[in-house]
Amino acid sequence: MDESLWWLIDIVGPAILLIILIWLVMRRRSTGKTGRTEQATRDLYREEEERRRDGTDDL
Repeated sequence: MDESLWWLIDIVGPAILLIILIWLVMRRRSTGKTGRTEQATRDLYREEEERRRDGTDDL
């Protein structure tokens, strides 16, 4: 019983943690949060540039 318990702790435990870590990283990448942020930033810059060209930026 003692050897099988150590086998679970030494092998299965880290393997489960590794699988969970990989799943979390893949899930984070699939949401595309940084892509939406970058697109929103480009849109904001484009709008500000249009206001600057039109002279309506109130500066």
